[in-house]
Amino acid sequence: MKQFTYTITDALGIHARPAGLLVKKAAEFKSTVTVDNGVKKGDAKKIMSLMMMAVKQGHNVTFTIEGEDEDAAAAALEAFMKENL
Repeated sequence: MKQFTYTITDALGIHARPAGLLVKKAAEFKSTVTVDNGVKKGDAKKIMSLMMMAVKQGHNVTFTIEGEDEDAAAAALEAFMKENL
C-alpha cells in the first residue's frame, strides 16, 4: 500500500476537467486508487465519486494506492496532481 497527501492549489478545486483527467490517469493502472478528503472517500477511477467529494482549493486529499503496480501508480498520480491541481 502506498499513500501520499496533496494540498489542492487550483482555484476551482477538483472540478470537472481535472477530475476527468485524474480518472483517465488512475485508469492506466491495475491498482485501486482511493481519495480521502477527511470527510468523504472516493474512487479515483469514477468521475462522479470524485465530483461528489466537493474538494476545494486548500483542501488536503490523501491518495491510497493498493495493487500490483502501486509504486508506479503512486508516482504517476503524485506527479499528475502537482502538474494539474
